[in-house]
Amino acid sequence: MRKITPAPIIVFLALFSLALVLGIITNSLLLGMLPLGDFRGVTLVVGAVIFTHLYAFAVYRAFLWVIPLKEGDIAEGSRAEFGYHVYLLFYLLLFYPLTRTHFLPTPLMRLVYLALGARLGENTYSAGVIMDPPLTQIGANTIIGHDAVLFSHVIEGRHLSHAMIRIGNNVTIGGRAFISSGVTIEDGAMVALAAVVRKGTHIRAGEIWGGNPARLLRPAAHVPDGRQSID
Repeated sequence: MRKITPAPIIVFLALFSLALVLGIITNSLLLGMLPLGDFRGVTLVVGAVIFTHLYAFAVYRAFLWVIPLKEGDIAEGSRAEFGYHVYLLFYLLLFYPLTRTHFLPTPLMRLVYLALGARLGENTYSAGVIMDPPLTQIGANTIIGHDAVLFSHVIEGRHLSHAMIRIGNNVTIGGRAFISSGVTIEDGAMVALAAVVRKGTHIRAGEIWGGNPARLLRPAAHVPDGRQSID
């Protein structure tokens, strides 16, 4: 694993400080003048945390617009590595606690992942953890089960690379499943509970996979008109 150098740490602290200052100012302007009574202190603290995170989302997305995460190998000392380390600090220190808590309801987590850059289709929800939202694309009517994890990065010693995870429509990912970098799952497929899908695996439409490592358990059934079904 590569050490994070001072430069991305300084940039992260500067951007976070900006979000913090804007959050405190906004909180003071919107809530500071309200008659909050005995709950004033608690309300102001909670408000400051919420506003700071909202600004942090905006600053984080602006940074990724300047230095986006890209697929492929990331060379040591490169601009891409610098960008990844700033992104990683944002994610691990500010956003990972949000994605790991079970306090936030799943519909609200959809909004969090969209804010973090994941591409989620209509009526798609995750009760698991998407570790690299900008490199995750999921279609409509798909569910990620409780405590499933999606990783779009690979760290092998000092080697670091990214590969997009692409999941289609009407897919079911079982609870505690592990989806690795570069995995493609086509429409209507299912990944069983606690399955470990290795990097680069291609699961075709309507298939059911499970196990550790995951393997094909049942191929897609074909109905007379050529459409695929898993019934």
